[in-house]
Amino acid sequence: MKHTLPFFALAASLVISSCGSNTEAPAEATATTTEQGTGQSGVKDETSAPNIVQVASGSKDHTTLVAAVKAAELVDALSNAGPFTVFAPTNAAFDKLPAGTVEGLLKPEKKADLQTILEYHTYVGNLKVEYMQDGQEFEEVSGGKVKITKKGDKTFVNGSEIVASIPTSNGMIHVINDVLLPK
Repeated sequence: MKHTLPFFALAASLVISSCGSNTEAPAEATATTTEQGTGQSGVKDETSAPNIVQVASGSKDHTTLVAAVKAAELVDALSNAGPFTVFAPTNAAFDKLPAGTVEGLLKPEKKADLQTILEYHTYVGNLKVEYMQDGQEFEEVSGGKVKITKKGDKTFVNGSEIVASIPTSNGMIHVINDVLLPK
């Protein structure tokens, strides 16, 4: 009940202000965005399930991935409704890359390369492990394809084991221990 009163006050304010001839957005509407951005990622919503970016941001094992998503300016894209499936490399996965690789990719002049790599980790659609089949290929946002293999009860994407799967409000995160590199 405590949260419904401000909601009704905001709703009433929006209805009243929309009846007038003022074409500017009411001040209350802009209060729902944060300093992060004005796109979907800037919407503050404390009642819905978290999206892919919010879940990854809350993971101590994905700080490098989150920094890369921010540097590539993909936060808004991955905060949208989706559904998306993200094969999310851990910090340890990024540590396996040659020294200086991550730092180099985070530079503004390498943004296009970083976007291509991150888009190779992203599929438009909700892929659940239980529906993946051995030998299946999925075309990623970058245009490249990843291949699924099954060994017993384990599932791999391009040879990297999916060690955890986390449903989000806009899709699925599959945690992997390698960075997938487009061919």
